[in-house]
Amino acid sequence: MGRAAAPLLPRPIIAQFHLHPHHLVHQSCLPYLHATAPVAAASALFAPGPTSSPSVRVSRPRRHASMSAAADSSSSIAVSSLSPESIEHNDLLIVGPGVLGRIVAEMWKQEYPGCKVYGQTATTDHHSELTDIGIIPSLKGSVPGPKFPYVIFCAPPYRSEDYAGDLRVAASNWNGKGSFLFTSSTAVYDCSDNGFCSEDSPCVPIGQSTRTDVLLKAENVVLEAGGCVLRLVGLYKSDRGPHVYWLSKGTLDVRPDHILNLIHYEDAASLVISIMKKRLRSCIFVGCDNEPLSRLEIMDRVNRSRKFDTQFHGFTGTDGPLGKRMDNSKTRAKLGWQPKYPSFTEFLGLSNL
Repeated sequence: MGRAAAPLLPRPIIAQFHLHPHHLVHQSCLPYLHATAPVAAASALFAPGPTSSPSVRVSRPRRHASMSAAADSSSSIAVSSLSPESIEHNDLLIVGPGVLGRIVAEMWKQEYPGCKVYGQTATTDHHSELTDIGIIPSLKGSVPGPKFPYVIFCAPPYRSEDYAGDLRVAASNWNGKGSFLFTSSTAVYDCSDNGFCSEDSPCVPIGQSTRTDVLLKAENVVLEAGGCVLRLVGLYKSDRGPHVYWLSKGTLDVRPDHILNLIHYEDAASLVISIMKKRLRSCIFVGCDNEPLSRLEIMDRVNRSRKFDTQFHGFTGTDGPLGKRMDNSKTRAKLGWQPKYPSFTEFLGLSNL
């Protein structure tokens, strides 16, 4: 049995980004890591729900008629035929370029104009969309070729038969010079009584939960390879998140006092960028807004905001597990990061009072 997650208190790396990466000496946050690390992402915290808000119409990228499956396939072939010399110092590979990954891609290109961003997917279904927004698509298993200085893995576990194996492949696509980051979940922390948790709080022991084991083992692969782990809480924006699912139901038979933790998609993406730019090794970070709310408090704010077409009517449950109150003060101090949206309340345009 491994140790509980070690604290993230390494020295910062002092390095100029114009230096060639192999001239840098990287310091590790952790000597060797736990077998008690993270579990499922937001999908583990909330039941699956619709992705469109009752009040917000979301325009989604359309496939052009000329963008056929053959076009998608040719995009993948172009990536797999790359030579190592074609990969530059700030190029990024995103494994699982979904909602979060696409926002990361946009921010990364703003940070490093002229860089190339590659997106690896399990199918070719969205390759045309990725091409339209400037991400070079590739198909899982089809790119053994060049290694990348920056790799982020944000694909969910539910589509994988061997999640830890997928992380090993992702690690093999990293050249070890920039940063390798895995977006995990705070669901791995061993707390279900609305208690307080931080980066170094105890995790669910290996073997206690199949669901958490999947992420814990994946985390270990990343940490042993020198990569970093970002444990995220529930992601949201106006048309995605637990509030959208609950609004679609109107009433739910779950307890209202269960505490949840939230972070806006844009803030999660900016945190990802902050971590990768530091080029640290084997660190564990937490992404949250430090303003935990109960289910009841979340939906009370949604109703008061009047930003949605429908009203939520209530939670009727009286038992079941509670949640946890996440705090990422250590992450903020180490990275100098602050969220754009300090709380879900402020995101809705309401006062925290």
